Amino acid sequence: MKRLHVSFNVQDLSQSIRFYTQLFGAEPTVVREAYAKWLVEDPRMNFVIEETSEAHGFTHAGLQTESEDELQAVFERMKSAEAPYLPEGVTTCCYHKSEKSWTSDPDGVMWEAFFTHHQTEEYGKAPEIVGQ
Repeated sequence: MKRLHVSFNVQDLSQSIRFYTQLFGAEPTVVREAYAKWLVEDPRMNFVIEETSEAHGFTHAGLQTESEDELQAVFERMKSAEAPYLPEGVTTCCYHKSEKSWTSDPDGVMWEAFFTHHQTEEYGKAPEIVGQ
């Protein structure tokens, strides 16, 4: 089963953690420097906030899969969507080692599809395509 992924940039991490903890009725599952993540079950969502001095608000959406087979099926759908497709492969980003690819919808909204292998102690980095 897949899980919707949504990511926002925020100005004040602590204030935003308090707000989203109340909104979701759950504590974040991961909190690191300038980063927090909730794995919400109702609705099934991977929700991330990152503190930044850059533009605030929505950054991208995605589909988190629970298996590599599911991920490959989503990759095939992304490729057939007649839109830009960026295979990123296995990478470290947002304190997780994941395999992922990116696409964008007709209005330029970035979407990622990914399967997470495990958490890491390092943040890593997002590809330059994010936020363009």
